[in-house]
Amino acid sequence: MSTSPVSLTGEFTHADWAERSLGAEDTETTPRLAHASVRNAFSGGIVAADTRCEYTIAYTDGAAGRFTGLELVVGEVEGRAGSFVLEERGGFDTAGVVECAFTVVPGSGTGALTGLTGSGSFVHRPGMTSTPYGFSYELPTEG
Repeated sequence: MSTSPVSLTGEFTHADWAERSLGAEDTETTPRLAHASVRNAFSGGIVAADTRCEYTIAYTDGAAGRFTGLELVVGEVEGRAGSFVLEERGGFDTAGVVECAFTVVPGSGTGALTGLTGSGSFVHRPGMTSTPYGFSYELPTEG
């Protein structure tokens, strides 16, 4: 049995972003693929000081494109400690606006987050030092 969905908010900051081109040496040619290894720090409803995320990026029109990624979150959701994986999909335009939707990978929750399900989203605009997110989740009830 699950609890009713709970909605929470917070923000995250990039601690590191390392991107490399896949294939083409010319980083101005499109379409092209890239890989990015990212570290984030979450606060608010999700607290995780050092997440790990791997993105595959498709640049389709200069600085615009789409991405998919998996992010390992080790920390807490509203005080419940454990870990889980987020599957992320989104896009970005030539103005640098990033939109992303994410879901919890089924079966990835551990510790007090075992059985976690949920989804959320964020929008990042150029110049933001942190990115607000929204997340709705459910956890099974005990007993």
